[in-house]
Amino acid sequence: MSFTGYRTFDTTLEKTNGVLKRIEESYGWPKERRNQSYDGLRTVLHALRDRLTVEEAAQLSAQLPLLIRGIYFEGWDPAKVPMKMHRNDFLERINSEFRYEVPGGAERLFEVVIDALRRFISEGEWQHVRASLPKDLATVLP
Repeated sequence: MSFTGYRTFDTTLEKTNGVLKRIEESYGWPKERRNQSYDGLRTVLHALRDRLTVEEAAQLSAQLPLLIRGIYFEGWDPAKVPMKMHRNDFLERINSEFRYEVPGGAERLFEVVIDALRRFISEGEWQHVRASLPKDLATVLP
């Protein structure tokens, strides 16, 4: 059954819902908490995107599903990146922008969201992302 009448849109909706469901399952949340899983996805994507160089942010985005890529680039100003953030700054940014309390705090949220996205990101690209981050921040990456 097609929800939109366009296979590309249906596929990206399915993939995005799968990512959100995986986040919810990691925390044991019911589907009714979809806004919370979406906020977690958006918050982590924006923090990571803003820490990367323009080139690396674009390369990572190319591997994301279409709808998630839109979330990733929402409000992005490439003239203001990369923002210099070390581990504590990065986690504090996630903590300050995610308005919900979750077990394990910002670090666990980051791990959960990245884990939900990893099936779309090649190992080679993931290594490029890790290499472009400060060593203390790269240790947070699963």
